[in-house]
Amino acid sequence: MRLFELDGRCALVTGASKGIGAGLARGLAEAGADLILLARGKQDLEQVRDQLRDTGRQIEIVAVDLLETKGIPAAYADLVDRFTAPDILVNNAGMTRRGAAHEVDLDDWQQVLDLNLNAVFALSQAFARQRIASGEPGKIINIGSLMSQSTRPNNAPYAASKGGILLLTKALSVDWAPHRILVNAIGPGYIQTPLNQALVDDPEFSRWVEGRCPLGRWGQPADLVGAAVFLASSASDFVTGQMLYVDGGWLARF
Repeated sequence: MRLFELDGRCALVTGASKGIGAGLARGLAEAGADLILLARGKQDLEQVRDQLRDTGRQIEIVAVDLLETKGIPAAYADLVDRFTAPDILVNNAGMTRRGAAHEVDLDDWQQVLDLNLNAVFALSQAFARQRIASGEPGKIINIGSLMSQSTRPNNAPYAASKGGILLLTKALSVDWAPHRILVNAIGPGYIQTPLNQALVDDPEFSRWVEGRCPLGRWGQPADLVGAAVFLASSASDFVTGQMLYVDGGWLARF
């Protein structure tokens, strides 16, 4: 089991103030990692930090709006100077805007692409540059989606961004393999989070999810922890360029 231990490592988790990000932060801390939690809202981050004090890990918080993509390199350099250089980067922050493709506002389209894809590239690039300069290895875990593989109506911006995550993960894994920076992704199924709460609360939609998923339920953030710990740890040292779907069997079903 030592292969899965994260003692002595530090993980930067974006979108860590709620939902999947907060769940992954707890799982990584319980596996031994110290944490830098990043999100837009400082108060929400403080609450998560307080909730994680029982793990006994060092936990820092950084309030940054990742929609300001041009400021990401400076923000990353600042957190490295203030705290430490992370060994692990979890690109979890994301958003969605739903609507028929012919009615999507271009500003909404741009926001989704900026946060879900452009910010992921900018932060991964800042992470990789620091690791390459220091000669140290690193692990990047991107958060994709079922919509990295297929889509539903009224989700064009989100599907485009998460489809981009799939190929960005592969591209970065190839470029950075010589530097021992491994890049993988997790593709969650339907997970019960604040982002999806309106769908969870819709009885008809929830019945559809539960009936369509072979395991018969919504996923929880804790269901993603095992995949994250695996991809962050030495257990995955010969794994790169992959998306691991944690979807209750969703994509296996015709």
